[in-house]
Amino acid sequence: MGERRPLLANGSVVGSYKPLYRYWELARRRGAEEVAITGEDLEAVRRAVESRGRVSLLELREELVRRFLPRVDPEMAREAYESLGWRMTGAEARRKIAEILAGWALEAAKNLNIVSLRGWRLPPT
Repeated sequence: MGERRPLLANGSVVGSYKPLYRYWELARRRGAEEVAITGEDLEAVRRAVESRGRVSLLELREELVRRFLPRVDPEMAREAYESLGWRMTGAEARRKIAEILAGWALEAAKNLNIVSLRGWRLPPT
């Protein structure tokens, strides 16, 4: 059986959701918010595509990362990665979690036919 994935995720953009699941575990233990994609995030993807037509996947992902960054706690993100054997600063870990969330939003948008992703591949992170 494959790795766990959140609702509407298919792994086509995000290689591993393990850090996000660890982040959620830490958030639950601390009574903090479990950051996730929302209908508003998917609507932002739809608006970006409708207003500009063809959009670079990297540009769209970066817009989403900026949208998610304020929602991610850097210390919990750092601890989530540390529990997986990765050492990084809180700022680096926060960005990585935001990148996972952005990728999840793109996968969900693709699965809901909000966007069509053709002939693309994100560089590994």
